[in-house]
Amino acid sequence: MRIQMSAIHNNTHRHRFELETDGKLSFVEYQQVNDETLALVHTEVDPSLEGHGVGSKLVEGVLNYIEDNNLTIVPLCPFVSAYLKRHPDWSRVVSTSYTTTGF
Repeated sequence: MRIQMSAIHNNTHRHRFELETDGKLSFVEYQQVNDETLALVHTEVDPSLEGHGVGSKLVEGVLNYIEDNNLTIVPLCPFVSAYLKRHPDWSRVVSTSYTTTGF
């Protein structure tokens, strides 16, 4: 199965990062904690795309955006937390000022 993905888009109006895949929208919702930190609260992938790496590609794109914009994250979303455990090098973008229990 060949999947067509667009680039990650930060939809600031809806407070989420979006990825269009085969005409279906996947996203990571966030809350603005402060000027440098976003809390990633929820990841959603269209059920028809689950198991094809779309969620991982989405989170990777979000983390690249975070790093490129000198931001940090608080990983409240279980999917994002699991991704970070599998890719510990990304811990460099995790905020040290906030804990997941502080929310």
